Amino acid sequence: MTTAAMLAVLGALLSVSVSDAFAVLPTASSWSTKGMGTGTGSLRHTASARGAKTTTSMGADAYDPFSGPNAPLRRNNNNDAWVSQRPRPRRNRKSEAMRSMLREAVVRPANFIYPLFIHDEDFEVEIKPMPGCLRHSLSHMLKEVEEAWKFGVRTFVVFPKVPDQLKTNYADECHNPNGIVPRAVSMIKERFPDSIVCTDVALDPYSDQGHDGVVKDGKILNDETIMQLTKQVVCQARAGSDVVAPSDMMDGRVGAIRDALDSEGFTDVSILAYTAKYASAFYGPFRDALDSHPGFGDKKTYQQDPANGREALIEAALDAAEGADMLMVKPGMPYLDVIQRLRESSNLPISAYHVSGEYAMMKAAVERGWLDERAAVLETMTCFKRAGADAILTYYAKDAARWLCEDGLC
Repeated sequence: MTTAAMLAVLGALLSVSVSDAFAVLPTASSWSTKGMGTGTGSLRHTASARGAKTTTSMGADAYDPFSGPNAPLRRNNNNDAWVSQRPRPRRNRKSEAMRSMLREAVVRPANFIYPLFIHDEDFEVEIKPMPGCLRHSLSHMLKEVEEAWKFGVRTFVVFPKVPDQLKTNYADECHNPNGIVPRAVSMIKERFPDSIVCTDVALDPYSDQGHDGVVKDGKILNDETIMQLTKQVVCQARAGSDVVAPSDMMDGRVGAIRDALDSEGFTDVSILAYTAKYASAFYGPFRDALDSHPGFGDKKTYQQDPANGREALIEAALDAAEGADMLMVKPGMPYLDVIQRLRESSNLPISAYHVSGEYAMMKAAVERGWLDERAAVLETMTCFKRAGADAILTYYAKDAARWLCEDGLC
């Protein structure tokens, strides 16, 4: 049913002629005070040419909603106040059982993708802009995965902090089979074979330029970058990656990645494309965690303009045609409208990335006592679902899953 038709039906349900409505109203002179009480606050009715009013026992005039030529209320058969309206949406909200039965968007731990920062050290490092997040050693990474598993989280993505001495313009460390990401993937799959392990596909953690692609004369080269990305995804797939997630925003990279995977026999490896990745101010804490700030300039020549919504539809159509299995919107909360646009235009699963800046803002407000963390986080996750996201990548994955389990939603 169209919006116009729905409005027409609602109008018909609510329509009552003014003359019919007032034909059944008691007059000011015949109206009874039965049930209204006779204490200090009781009312006396008087009529005037300007409409009905009441006089309180203190002598002040008060508006009477039951009398006069435009009275908004009537009295029902029990002499109770009554707004003559058949549709009452509050009936569907009258109890928790009713609300639970009719809830449109339900978030469960299985919807979360848990991002883990890793480094090749035997200790953990706190990430100051992201309280509660760590840069994990590989052994500690396994403990964190195990902990999240207890609460129903099954999907993980690893982001590496790469030593500076291994960074180059062509980011060749990204396809080193003995690199930290292939080892991390293999360790998780060996210990938790039923988990889903995602891997980020981009050059910036491995680049001495701090950009997502190969740099020449101050420009990010599109096709030469894709050459490196195809090597990276094959390396990750060989290590056991279930889902590769290109976040680089190079044109044509999804098709090239799909062909590279298929040609090597990895037809079952999924592609989660960062379809609408915006040149956002909300990425700062993440870049601190990986030491991957741009070495010069910004990323606006390849990431999307935050002012553009329709452009995301172009990217989504291209990614779907090139073989993407899932589409990602990043950041999340400031771009709920983009999530909804993709949901309405595509039948592919949609993922939302609740990014580091969003996480850091919530943590800062919680630390100051301005937010109820549990309530605010679960509301945020529900907002992603309501907008159309099927999966949610969030640093709150473990905590949110624990809270959902406490509510019986494991």
